[in-house]
Amino acid sequence: MTTVYPIGGSLYVNVTNRCTNNCDFCIRNTPSGVGDVDLWLDREPSGEEIYNAIIGADPQKYGELVFCGYGEPFFRADEIIYTARKIKAEYDIPVRVNTNGHANRINGRDITQELTGIIDVLSISLNAENAEKYNKICKCAYGEEGFYEMLGFARKAKKYVPRVILSVVDIIGEEEIEKCRRVCEKAGCEFRVREYSE
Repeated sequence: MTTVYPIGGSLYVNVTNRCTNNCDFCIRNTPSGVGDVDLWLDREPSGEEIYNAIIGADPQKYGELVFCGYGEPFFRADEIIYTARKIKAEYDIPVRVNTNGHANRINGRDITQELTGIIDVLSISLNAENAEKYNKICKCAYGEEGFYEMLGFARKAKKYVPRVILSVVDIIGEEEIEKCRRVCEKAGCEFRVREYSE
């Protein structure tokens, strides 16, 4: 069971296979996945297991710790908060979470304040300029509401997390990217275009 794996200079943490989206471009739908790393979990690791896996990988060798994996990491919000707090107490390493922004809906509470001092960067998948296009691309469990959940989470998180980034995949085209950039600017977040890899 792969809980941690390196990519470049970052150590990635895989905590769940569950997700509220089924995006057209998701790496789970590609033949290669993440190189030769099998990220499908037989079961979800506990907070202590996640922590021990990170420690075992010697996190100080890496420039960043990234909660990501093969699902929406904030399905495991309590475990991420527990682990990040312990890691931050022991290591001077930036912590990022790659998320679809549905954390508050998933957990039935606003978790953004709980990220204070332990999460340095949130990278949130914007994916489209409006709710209709978002749901068409993401096939969200919450329908078009997922788009508004994601933007609401981003706006709230900005109060507690130093960097909040909204991202899109480059395959949506230049015109759509520019429309998404304007949505991002209106939300007051950073904007990033991710490269699609098959």
